[in-house]
Amino acid sequence: MPLPLPEDLTSTVLRADFSDEAAWLAVRTAIDAADGYPHATYVSHPRFTGVSIQTLIDEAAATEEDDKPSYVFLADAITMTDPSFPLLAVDLSDEPGRQFRVPVQWCPEVSANLSIANMDFADFADAADDSGTFRGWQD
Repeated sequence: MPLPLPEDLTSTVLRADFSDEAAWLAVRTAIDAADGYPHATYVSHPRFTGVSIQTLIDEAAATEEDDKPSYVFLADAITMTDPSFPLLAVDLSDEPGRQFRVPVQWCPEVSANLSIANMDFADFADAADDSGTFRGWQD
């Protein structure tokens, strides 16, 4: 089964942790409330429980070019337990496997720019702090 793609200019948020339904709802609510515009297509399918980065890379590589996702946001155990709900952004195209965390407050900025290819994944990954987290553009 290919990785799911949004049908609009939102980003795929793939649920990889199924240990807490309330946490998943809180993550979705926080993303949707971040700036009032839709930025996510949510995928909650048990086949992605604990999915590895390599599995995502392999599935993206096996997908036809027109249907190939260039990145995905993972809602993993860290996302579900950290109060800032940091999603794991994973590059599936230019540098497969490259990743950074993005707290939901910055998710709209990252999602909007990646979904329209206004910026590259590397732009955000290069701006991540020492912990590997993108926290907006620093002046």
